[in-house]
Amino acid sequence: MRVVSGIQPTGNLHLGNYLGAIRRWVKLQDEVECLIFLADLHAITVYNDPAELRANVNGMAAALIACGIDPQKALLFNHARVPAHPEMAWLLSCTARMGWLNRMTQFKEKSGKNREGVSVGLYAYPILQAADVLLYQATHVPVGEDQKQHVELMRDIALKFNADYDVDLFTVPEPHIGETAARIMSLRDGNAKMSKSDPSDMSRINLGDDSDAIAQKIRKAKTDPEPLPDSLEALAGRPEALNLVTIYAALTDRTPGSVLAEFAGQGFGRFKPVLADLLIETIAPIRARLQDFEADPAALEAILVRGSQKAATLAAPTLEAAYRALGLPR
Repeated sequence: MRVVSGIQPTGNLHLGNYLGAIRRWVKLQDEVECLIFLADLHAITVYNDPAELRANVNGMAAALIACGIDPQKALLFNHARVPAHPEMAWLLSCTARMGWLNRMTQFKEKSGKNREGVSVGLYAYPILQAADVLLYQATHVPVGEDQKQHVELMRDIALKFNADYDVDLFTVPEPHIGETAARIMSLRDGNAKMSKSDPSDMSRINLGDDSDAIAQKIRKAKTDPEPLPDSLEALAGRPEALNLVTIYAALTDRTPGSVLAEFAGQGFGRFKPVLADLLIETIAPIRARLQDFEADPAALEAILVRGSQKAATLAAPTLEAAYRALGLPR
């Protein structure tokens, strides 16, 4: 089983990122062969300040390692350093069909009413995603339900290429849904996802926050005056309360129901300090590791260079075989 997954390099990672994709990868690296890449070529489908993008790539790599991704266990790299990705994307774009891309719901969501004004890259990026996975003969792709459509496109492209050129080249990947990741919401609005784009820093726990900041944010997190109930059903209509319980449950690998059983009847004056202590205990070693990389950026650069060299070597045979199948010289 070989798993390939990528994440766009954005700045200021927060608790929602950690409890969503990142912690899942940390667990997977001990179970299967994992390739994890910083999707900097995907990032440029919209304008990015070049200096900020470079800083975000390094910052994201540092955050992944700080959160537990081990470059000795998982292959970690940024894909701009591996030219095989855009090369393979072009080859696959000649197999993919316009009708397939037109059905991609995420493009419709991202482009909004300005479809004619967005980049070609934003429209075609699912083909680059397919290249990212098919290059490495991945068997599985960790995705949420909203991304299953992209894996279906990868499968369609792989099957059509294999059939068109009478080869058994590309492994047809399966979606790896896995456990449902905790959906972490804003500390100021329980109906909105925790996001770095929220103008209020009090809405999120950043992975670089110190202990005082974490304690203050949890203390001031929006709640209601009612005590915690003894069942999940009784939290209906109380999104902020549900969010804090969900965070506690995710951090302790428990169900929200078991957390409620422990704290039933208690108010947030009791629950919030316990949650704050748990968050401080979780975030403190991550923040310390991030500070180590800030003090020694060359160490981080070396990790990404080594990872990219290994990825390029791993991708080369599939790219060569694709050129041969097409009748193209190399």
